[in-house]
Amino acid sequence: MMKHLMAGAALAVAMAGPAKADELRDAVNEDMPGLVELYRDLHENPELSFQEFETAKKLAARARELGFEVTEGVGKTGVVAVMKNGEGPVVMLRADMDALPVTEQTGLPFASKARGTPASGVESGIMHACGHDTHMAAWIGTAQLMAERRDEWSGTLVMILQPAEELGLGALAMLEDGLFERFPKPDYILGFHDAAQAPAGMIGYSKGYALANVDSVDITVKGVGGHGAYPHTTKDPIVIAANIVTRLQTLVSRETNPLDSAVVTVGSFLAGTKHNIIPDSAKLQLTVRSYGDETRAALLAGIRRIARAEALAAGLPEELLPVVEVEEPYTPSTYNTPEFTEEVMAVLKERFPERVFEVPSVMGGEDFGQFYRADPDNIESLIFWVGGVPQERFEAAQRGEVELVSLHSPFWAPDAPVVIATATEAMTAATLDLLGKKGG
Repeated sequence: MMKHLMAGAALAVAMAGPAKADELRDAVNEDMPGLVELYRDLHENPELSFQEFETAKKLAARARELGFEVTEGVGKTGVVAVMKNGEGPVVMLRADMDALPVTEQTGLPFASKARGTPASGVESGIMHACGHDTHMAAWIGTAQLMAERRDEWSGTLVMILQPAEELGLGALAMLEDGLFERFPKPDYILGFHDAAQAPAGMIGYSKGYALANVDSVDITVKGVGGHGAYPHTTKDPIVIAANIVTRLQTLVSRETNPLDSAVVTVGSFLAGTKHNIIPDSAKLQLTVRSYGDETRAALLAGIRRIARAEALAAGLPEELLPVVEVEEPYTPSTYNTPEFTEEVMAVLKERFPERVFEVPSVMGGEDFGQFYRADPDNIESLIFWVGGVPQERFEAAQRGEVELVSLHSPFWAPDAPVVIATATEAMTAATLDLLGKKGG
């Protein structure tokens, strides 16, 4: 379904041809040389999560030049830029800043050669393999256009640069540092993300849940070790852990409503040191995905129940039952409030005929949802996708000639000018509509 949808989107984008004269689009095009230059600088000089010091400093300076009141160091490295322009609602626009511990292999002339050490402690190359450099360039592009058009809107514009999205911790860090207390609290919040499976220039959206709850779970399975030739004298944690892995699959296949969505993946199984030694422990690492909070709670409870039951079935005493640890804080699901989503997309559908599509939600994670969850009764929220695959490559992939790479790949190289231009125009048009129509 997604493949056919994306193919249709690619055809629509390819056939769109030159747009009719449009003052906003013309202004975006005039700004593009500078925005592409900024993008290349950001791409060549990436910084890891909570280490975005130079990135934040650079972009904060640009926002100050545009007339925003700028505060740095919110949530460690976050930036908040505020422009008050009369009575009206508060609109917040968010972009994320951090890069990934990935060694770039795109071959771009401005490819990153940076190296650093992430939270894991393992030094590696650093790359904007998730496209946050396009997000920041479009953030500046939108800030420029909104500053130039102050006579067209009324209200308060709050633009934030968020750290550490890749850790799922940056949005929470900004909130805990008083984002909604120290600065105008938003009525509406907007963001976008580039997409590695969609043609450049396409806009995709989901109503309701758009991205998933993401939980990391560690299970330490205990046992009684011994000689592999005498297994009857042991309690084998590998067998117990293997049974846990198998039984966990029933959480989705037999305990979750087929109309709901859930994922339980065992990504790591570590145990033992030698052929003929039964170890005294085994370790499992899981990623657990869901949308609703009730589903999440049921999955986590089920994991604990299954781990305990399999150990008891193997005859382990209470003191040797598995230890199940759920990493906190977790990344919560991202919810696009439906009526607000329809309202914004109606504006974008008019502006980008045949380029805006409703797409299925995904099981990936994104901490953008933290902002809505901080006050769901009073905030409307939307994050949408902007396709980034170069048109020729997307068409070649449809013919089966090449494979598309994913986000986080060392080979991900979006058609950045198209992503930035599309996102800048879309974010500006949506914001002008919210502040222009609902302003004082």
